Amino acid sequence: MRDLWETAKEFAAEEDAVGVVEIILILVVLIGLVIIFKEQLTALVQTILAKITKQSNSI
Repeated sequence: MRDLWETAKEFAAEEDAVGVVEIILILVVLIGLVIIFKEQLTALVQTILAKITKQSNSI
């Protein structure tokens, strides 16, 4: 019974490490996409903010 408990604890610890690696890989991909499309994202945000400002002045 003790072996089963130890095996379960090791498996849980191992799965946590995989989750951390997955999160790190997802963050790396997202940061890479932001770097690649930085100019387009900046232009999009500026356009959206300009529309919000323009429409808020008309209220």
